[in-house]
Amino acid sequence: MKGYVILISVVAALGGLLFGFDTAVISGTINFIQPYFGLSEAGLGWTVSSLLFGCIAGVFLAGKAGDRYGRKKVLMMAALLFFISAVGSASAHSLIFFLFARILGGLAVGVASILSPMYIAELAPARYRGTLVSLNQLAIVVGILVAFFSNYLLVNTGENNWRWMLLVMAAPAILLYFSLFLVPESPRWLVARGRNKDALRVLVKTSGSEFSSAQLHEIEETLRNQEESTYRDLLAPKIKPLLFIGIILAVFQQITGINTIMYYAPKIFANVGQSNASALVQTILIGGTNLIFTLVAMALIDRFGRKLLIIIGSTGMMIMLAGLSVLYFTNQTSSIWLLVFILGYIAFFAASLGPALWVVAAELFPNRLRSKGMSVAIVSLWIACAVVSIAFPIMLEKLSGGITFLIFALICLTNLLYVLNFVPETKGKTLEELEKHFAE
Repeated sequence: MKGYVILISVVAALGGLLFGFDTAVISGTINFIQPYFGLSEAGLGWTVSSLLFGCIAGVFLAGKAGDRYGRKKVLMMAALLFFISAVGSASAHSLIFFLFARILGGLAVGVASILSPMYIAELAPARYRGTLVSLNQLAIVVGILVAFFSNYLLVNTGENNWRWMLLVMAAPAILLYFSLFLVPESPRWLVARGRNKDALRVLVKTSGSEFSSAQLHEIEETLRNQEESTYRDLLAPKIKPLLFIGIILAVFQQITGINTIMYYAPKIFANVGQSNASALVQTILIGGTNLIFTLVAMALIDRFGRKLLIIIGSTGMMIMLAGLSVLYFTNQTSSIWLLVFILGYIAFFAASLGPALWVVAAELFPNRLRSKGMSVAIVSLWIACAVVSIAFPIMLEKLSGGITFLIFALICLTNLLYVLNFVPETKGKTLEELEKHFAE
């Protein structure tokens, strides 16, 4: 039973792997596509962020399509979009075509960012849900590490090196598409469509025959006599506070600066005098740290809870960003401390806010509103990500690194205070128990 649930989670998490790869692979190409397409700093920011505009549309597509056609079929569509984006961006000879291909990839990332964690949450037993949903975040960071490593291996393949970097994504896209034939549809979606017998068969395989009937009854109870949901339902008095928590946590995950490192690390290192190859080696260290501390989070999230991890992580992120700010103010950016503070920041993020946001977002909302609530929260995440990604190279140029990283440190402090005062703990309860708890 556990093996079957892990298989389902691993297959769904391949969407997370592609999500991570597609968002991070651009970092290794920016020092090559900037001169190739003749981009200014502002133009580079918009080009890097083009994927994110597709993400915003993809999240809304995922919410509606996921409810109508099922989580599994829409994830298969995302796999096809990942493949088309990889081939298209790698073969682009004009900026317009390149941007179009990246936006298609963004659509796929947006779909995967919603449906992969939602699908896992709806199939995972309550006892292991935090760990299994965190598997999606693990897949994201593995995707990021694979992108960084493949970028390094391909950096010396000639003037078309950036094309090969982007084409690599086609392989896991094909793997995701065919792997989805091995897994079932979400039992909660099946019940919502009146397919209770099919849902029971899935629950027997994932939760065991002893608990499956009771769990099916719980799901039926939460969905019985409920009309088709709309986005307006998210503004109901008992749902609105949950929506605000989801939105604010999602925005904080991005504006605390994570993708300034993930997207622009090679540029940061190149700006302090390192070669392109050396800068890409440093990004592999970033990806490795991200992976190791995501594993730490997976080991701790169901034991200590989501809230405590975020509190500890936000504190550490604030300290690391403050350290980076001091290095820039004192002109010490060529020292080893630049790498130490960046790796420290990544470690605290990966052990806390990185995976915890996806777990909490998948747990907050009732069954009938889960896809819509997550859609709004994750759209907010991608909008925040786009704003930060566009603004960061301009901030470095206009404000200096010292002020830029100080701003991010103060945002981490704000996030810490918000979580302490407003974010509930969700560990250890079934989705239906959480629904009843939040409705009280």
